[in-house]
Amino acid sequence: MAVRTQWNVTHACGHEVVHDLSDRPADRRAGFARWLQGKDCTACWKAARDGDTASKEQWLAAKRAEEQQAAKEWAERFDMPPLEGPQRALDWGERSRHQLMTAAHTALVIEGTWDEADWAELEEKARSVTRAGWWIDQRDAQGADLLELLDAATEQDRGTENPFR
Repeated sequence: MAVRTQWNVTHACGHEVVHDLSDRPADRRAGFARWLQGKDCTACWKAARDGDTASKEQWLAAKRAEEQQAAKEWAERFDMPPLEGPQRALDWGERSRHQLMTAAHTALVIEGTWDEADWAELEEKARSVTRAGWWIDQRDAQGADLLELLDAATEQDRGTENPFR
């Protein structure tokens, strides 16, 4: 006799659903069925997720505002110049610059071997890159890579010579 593949599961939401567990190894089916009992059925899970969209949007807006305020305070404290570019890119660029600079300071100074003089040189290079799009493009970079990235920045990424940013 083979291990069954169809499991009748009463979910935490109270709905009873027959699950086909044939795609799981035989020795893992019973455990997975027990795990499913502690979860809402798919329909209830989707309804809860879809109904929660407004609160997710509110949470995201609040988080963005908090990140924006931190980026603004940081830029003022460390005398960073305002960024340039399309209006819709400015806030994102400021948040990206703040996050990358913070990650770089952690990687290079706090956890690394740089002293404050090394960091001051990097800060000066960072101040010269004022195109918001450049900082947005680097948002997924590692903090330890910032010096190399700043060295690779072009003249279009610095200053106000290019009116099409």
